[in-house]
Amino acid sequence: MNWYKFCPHCATELEWLPRMEDGGATERLCCTGCGFTHWNNPTPVLAAVIELDGRILLARNAAWTNKMYALITGFMEMGEAPEEGIRREIKEETSLDTHALKLIGAYEFKRMNQVIIAYHAQCTGVVQLSPELVDYKLMTPEEVKCWPAGTGYALADWLRSRGHTPQFLS
Repeated sequence: MNWYKFCPHCATELEWLPRMEDGGATERLCCTGCGFTHWNNPTPVLAAVIELDGRILLARNAAWTNKMYALITGFMEMGEAPEEGIRREIKEETSLDTHALKLIGAYEFKRMNQVIIAYHAQCTGVVQLSPELVDYKLMTPEEVKCWPAGTGYALADWLRSRGHTPQFLS
């Protein structure tokens, strides 16, 4: 989890303290010095099943040590609507233009304390990857394999919506 160890306001070490909230009793990281509470709410992350010329674009992040390919993802900017954010991320990371967006759904990704907001994006253009990506693949819906985590479930739901039975990596 993404927990603070010290209060970002007064630098006092945070402690797990019991609290009564609308949902009942719980524990939160709190500051005994100034009363700050670290809520540790999930971060919204945007993701896109990019369709380009009838194929799905999967990309590999430069920071990944494995050979995994995944959907284009990114964080929303302050003041940005999710649709604006995913269009921006697609353009920044692939140079593609997005002509149509449709919400697939929202997916929990507990390991990273994130909520993924996934879209199907119909795009045009020539793929030019940003420095944070090192490779990409264009695959037919029949070729693509899903992974058992947030964006993999979004891809599986999109495939089902198109009449395909998703296959998962083992």
